[in-house]
Amino acid sequence: MPREPFSFTFYTASWYRRSPYWQRTVEAGCTSWDLYNHMLIPTLYDDDETEYWHLLRHVTLWDVAVERQLEVTGPDAQRFAQLLTCRDLSRCAVGQCKYAPIIAPNGGIVNDPVLLRLGENQFWFSLADSDALLYALGVQAFAGLDVELREPDVSPLQVQGPKSREVIRALFGEEVASLRYYWCWQGDLDGIPVVVSRTGWTGEVGYEIYLRDGSFGGELWDRVMEAGRPFEIRAIAPSDQRRIEAGIFNYGNDMDVTNNPFEITGMERLVELSADFIGKRALERIAAEGVRNKLVGVKIGGEPFRMWLEDFWPVRRDGEVVGRLTSASHSFRLRENIGYAWVPVGLAAPGTALEVISPDGPVPAVTAALPFVDPTKELPRS
Repeated sequence: MPREPFSFTFYTASWYRRSPYWQRTVEAGCTSWDLYNHMLIPTLYDDDETEYWHLLRHVTLWDVAVERQLEVTGPDAQRFAQLLTCRDLSRCAVGQCKYAPIIAPNGGIVNDPVLLRLGENQFWFSLADSDALLYALGVQAFAGLDVELREPDVSPLQVQGPKSREVIRALFGEEVASLRYYWCWQGDLDGIPVVVSRTGWTGEVGYEIYLRDGSFGGELWDRVMEAGRPFEIRAIAPSDQRRIEAGIFNYGNDMDVTNNPFEITGMERLVELSADFIGKRALERIAAEGVRNKLVGVKIGGEPFRMWLEDFWPVRRDGEVVGRLTSASHSFRLRENIGYAWVPVGLAAPGTALEVISPDGPVPAVTAALPFVDPTKELPRS
């Protein structure tokens, strides 16, 4: 099973970008951070099981300012945004959000952001950890389209958990609290400019509040915490356990630019070949030929995992290494270890027996259907 990580001193040097909520996270008791999109992200406040159950039972606040925005504006904004993603944006209304992978010419995944359409000619790609802005600037140099690209002063917070709707209602009223899943609203909170979306990284009821002026960081944090006090709100870090249960992938360790959407379980549906985008021909070819490998869910035996993986673990079948484990955690509600692994497509069907090679030796595993919990997404849609 995963071992305790090596102890080391964490320096918050001046070249590490801090979020507008940094001081509030320190005051809330954050004990560790990681680097993500060249910024610091909180990774733990309390015991991870304590944080997990609070997310499932109450409401939580996350500093996710590391979700940097790639903003596309200008007369040709829709045409340019469409070049980047395999989603058909002719089907995306103003105020709608979409999970919108950015595709490379060879069909690889450059990033897997959530896209927000804020206007006819204004799009945000809310980015996972990568240099997708640089990729977009490269596309702009040769696209010949009238657009402006920038990283705006936008810093998201996530409000997640079954009582999140009550907190959003207290802050913004019924209109925002009743947003449909994957839709957004623009406005302000007594002069604090924000966008609020009905999205999140949990598979629970949840919202994201995109602060549009970092100078209000402390004030916005305090307003959310005060509104959430009657509902037992607490600050936590993004929950790896809950996102794996929900079948949510983490760009960089589960997949990267060497992988294409047809290799990722559940991502195939996002390839809409009715649209014209960079990499379309490559994905058409891959769709026709099929893929050799697949990222799948796995259930893993052994003692409960209590820490994240520090390296990819080999996956074996009949004594031969056939793939690697990319993410794994202990599901406290399912009472078993779950995760994702790359395997040959012939071994991808649920129920295939495998063996994971941990630092302490072989551990039995079996492929599993995704998501592990709530396969029809009734919870976040509720």
